Amino acid sequence: MAKGDVETYHEDGQWKNKPEGHERASSTHDVKADAQAQGREMAADRGVEHVIKKQDGTIGEKNTYPRSRDPRDIEG
Repeated sequence: MAKGDVETYHEDGQWKNKPEGHERASSTHDVKADAQAQGREMAADRGVEHVIKKQDGTIGEKNTYPRSRDPRDIEG
């Protein structure tokens, strides 16, 4: 992850968002969808990548904000 990218992950029974370089989570949520929405907003505001992990810790999805910064030339 690049400096400042936002990671959504599961830890201690809660979904959390943490910007790269921070020691602690910026937000905690009981539901993954709520954490994803907050993480997406954080990433869009910062103009960075949002990395969404599955409950087992593997990467499930990555989104780049703004879209024009995405290094892959794939629609969708």
